[in-house]
Amino acid sequence: MDWRKLISAKRFGMEEYHEERQENRSEFQRDYDRLIFSAPFRRLQNKTQVFPLPGSIFVHNRLTHSLEVSSVGRSLGNDVAKILIERHPELHNSFLPEIGSIVAAACLAHDLGNPPFGHSGEKAISTFFSEGKGMFLKDQLSAMEWDDLTHFEGNANAFRLLTHQFEGRRKGGFAMTYSTLASIVKYPYSSSLAGKKSKFGFFISEEDTFRTIADELGLIKIQDKPLKYTRHPLVYLVEAADDICYQMMDIEDAHKLKILTTDETINLLMGYFTEVKQAKIRETFTRVSDINEQIAYLRSSVIGLLVRECTKAFVDHEHEIMNGEFNQALIKQISPLAANAYEHCAKVSLEKIYRSRDVLDIELAGFQIISTLLELMIEAVCTPEKAYSKLLIDRVSSQYNIKAPVLFDRIQAVLDYVSGMTDVFALDLYRKINGNSLPAL
Repeated sequence: MDWRKLISAKRFGMEEYHEERQENRSEFQRDYDRLIFSAPFRRLQNKTQVFPLPGSIFVHNRLTHSLEVSSVGRSLGNDVAKILIERHPELHNSFLPEIGSIVAAACLAHDLGNPPFGHSGEKAISTFFSEGKGMFLKDQLSAMEWDDLTHFEGNANAFRLLTHQFEGRRKGGFAMTYSTLASIVKYPYSSSLAGKKSKFGFFISEEDTFRTIADELGLIKIQDKPLKYTRHPLVYLVEAADDICYQMMDIEDAHKLKILTTDETINLLMGYFTEVKQAKIRETFTRVSDINEQIAYLRSSVIGLLVRECTKAFVDHEHEIMNGEFNQALIKQISPLAANAYEHCAKVSLEKIYRSRDVLDIELAGFQIISTLLELMIEAVCTPEKAYSKLLIDRVSSQYNIKAPVLFDRIQAVLDYVSGMTDVFALDLYRKINGNSLPAL
């Protein structure tokens, strides 16, 4: 792959549209700003990250997580760009210096397609079709359509959201640059290749869209049927930023919620450093008396270390990445000391955080809410002539193609609608549909 081709300012849906720019922003900075000011991004403030949304103690939601991932992603991108320009001086006048902006924008967008209630939302959607009341649809859909539904994936849904064409938007939806769009696709293949992990990058409805973007940027095609490409190199930086942030911030949130003790938290994070560095950190602690500030300082130190480690991993493996031969997460390529600490944090997080009662309770509730909404909405689009179906369909915004002539398109419209909900909206609609609450009279 070629950096000059990989980084393109061409916008999806606006390929033939040109306008004079009055600002000093680059096209990739414009991507970032479009996302920041968009309604789907704003709704992330009311979507669960891991822990239930805050009461008296504020923990991370999808919005704060995405902002922090974007910040780390920008650092990774800028650091990588600096080294690559020194290594390839002929690329000085290319878009290579914009890597930080592209990665920052892609990081903002990486969770846009996730449904409410965290990862249980994805599971609720896929199992509704694979083992729930949506199983009756299997014989009415193609094999590839069925794979899309039974392996529902937030990453693929984000790509759909960002490339979906709405009337009145110059036929381009968000109209993001090709490079930003390619940088969010962690799994550049179709659902039929998802395997046991149920991970894939685009639905069958966006297959041609991804092919267009991938071919334009010069991604390496591995096979055509089912469609599969190598990753865009910047995907590795987006993935690394996400890996760094969710691990660190979940531990900090768990400390605030007293799931982890102060000693447990400090020991987990100290594990990333040599004894000499640990001594310097403890010396800093003597000047910072607040426990939460000590944890925040230690967390920021770990993030800084991991940014340096992942930057080194990327530039060390640039050749393999550019040839499509690299198939590891950058976080797996860090030094043995940091790798052992990261694995230990992951193990403790699984045992004490992700299986904690509060986390499981929100997942159980979310599973029930989403399953119920899907059951009613899918039945409505399958039998739109019924009176109750008409009431439900009329409630859906006109931006969703809920009355499409093709069944699969109607089902996707339902998934667009449900996955775009906030936790509170989904809960409120669930209660109203079940007659447990009524609008204020």
